[in-house]
Amino acid sequence: MARSRGAARGTSAASEPTLEYAGGVEYWLVRKRVKNVNIRVRPDGSVVVSAPPRASLSEIASFVASKRAWVERCRERAADSPQRVAEQASAAEVAQWRAVVEACVPALVAEWEPIVGVRAGKLAYRNMRSRWGSCQPSTGRICINVRLALYPPECLEYVVVHELCHMLVRGHGPKFHALLDRFMPDWRERRAKLR
Repeated sequence: MARSRGAARGTSAASEPTLEYAGGVEYWLVRKRVKNVNIRVRPDGSVVVSAPPRASLSEIASFVASKRAWVERCRERAADSPQRVAEQASAAEVAQWRAVVEACVPALVAEWEPIVGVRAGKLAYRNMRSRWGSCQPSTGRICINVRLALYPPECLEYVVVHELCHMLVRGHGPKFHALLDRFMPDWRERRAKLR
């Protein structure tokens, strides 16, 4: 029987999440191999706390209670975020986003192809939850997330350039980042607007 990487080293994998409550905050607690207690607010407003096995429930509860104001601020931002809007969108709204993105992307691709030095193949558009775009370097096919219609135009341009650069370098290593630095020096600021 195959063992997980953690089991092979004699470590345990993350625990199953348990629902907890402290200081007016309901949260999912996951025990795993981390040094400190960490808290994260998901786009849907739910809270996840990662804690090392050695941390007591009272320590974790105290930490969560101390972060209540921060959690509320994150939830307020999340409620108005494009991600939240996208999760609650109707089919008609998604169709409108698709129309906007389909109208903009071909011109952006045409503008950036000679700069990057590549030729894109088929352009596709999808309503994706976890990716802004994708590229198949072997065919030149580029897929763009229609949810980008909810963000500033420079974000869509960044994703187009990002995918065109993947036609030259696969992965997101130093060579890839060097290409982005060369073609779009402010790409990090544009990417930050997508988070």
